[in-house]
Amino acid sequence: MISINPKQNSERDNYKLLIGSIIPRPIAFVTTQSEDGVVNGAPFSYFNIVSSNPPMVSLAIQRAGGGVKDTARNIYDNQQFVVHIVDVENVAKINETAASLPASVSEIELANLTLIPSENISIPGVKEAKIRMECRLVQAIPLGGEEPSSDLFIGEVVQFHIDEAIYKDGRIDPKGLSAVSRLAGSSYATIGNIFSLERPK
Repeated sequence: MISINPKQNSERDNYKLLIGSIIPRPIAFVTTQSEDGVVNGAPFSYFNIVSSNPPMVSLAIQRAGGGVKDTARNIYDNQQFVVHIVDVENVAKINETAASLPASVSEIELANLTLIPSENISIPGVKEAKIRMECRLVQAIPLGGEEPSSDLFIGEVVQFHIDEAIYKDGRIDPKGLSAVSRLAGSSYATIGNIFSLERPK
């Protein structure tokens, strides 16, 4: 067993250890809107569930060169965002939105995605996702001390939108959703074998 002290590692080395160890990671495709009205879209794999009562999700966005990314800035500014689950049918288009673009350019247009209005917030979502969640910001936490290196956002889901083809009796069909997860580097994974284990009483 190799023992590594993260304080003796570079940030990049710790990043590689984390993304190589914590797999698979769900991918959130997040839409936000700038003060100028530009709809931004970007994928993030530092994403998960926080609570079911109320329903909340978390999203961590790394800073680039000390400055917040467009998505983080937009969430700070208008306190709203839409989370979409990335699946095998939309992953290629979503990957296009990971390009580094000026804030004035919409990744949505670049990837030829279709905007669709939200019901309870002002930020639109994209039609190509089988699941999207309208979120209002609950808490934002800069992480990393005096010079933050990332921002953690916790959002409450105020509206779910689910493709009727994958929804039955209050449950979502994992095979129908065909969610894609992030591994390390340029590697992704799809849902493989599904098995069940009874929880001990």
